[in-house]
Amino acid sequence: MTDVHPFLALFRGDFYGMLRWEQLDTLWGVMRQDAQKHWHIYHVGDAPPEGPIDHPKLLEFITHIDELLHKEHQEEYCGVVYVDNPKDPAFVKVFDPNNLGVSCGFSDNPPLPGWILSLQTPIDLPEAIKPAKNRQRWWQKIFD
Repeated sequence: MTDVHPFLALFRGDFYGMLRWEQLDTLWGVMRQDAQKHWHIYHVGDAPPEGPIDHPKLLEFITHIDELLHKEHQEEYCGVVYVDNPKDPAFVKVFDPNNLGVSCGFSDNPPLPGWILSLQTPIDLPEAIKPAKNRQRWWQKIFD
């Protein structure tokens, strides 16, 4: 049996969708108020951050990502942000409104979020969830 990295275990955990914009506003409010938490902001696809950001940077990020989501996802509902615990968040997934795929439904291969805010130090997510080498070889045989 292989050990699962704590970040990956959290990533695969249960999440609540912020379906309404008011729910997202409440989540941002909770995160803005708690200056004691040390958040990592991870833009998935880039190298994971080496350490947490300070609280003013978190506030700046929340302001900018909220503006971006409202601009790019011009719907009456939100549905692009998921959190492990809305009242005491430790892990937040923010999906790119222009690359949703089936992020809100079930899929064996859902799209990765665009950004992750986590109290746990992130790992390289695309690398961590790559198919096993034997699966990659299987796919390569199709085109040989």
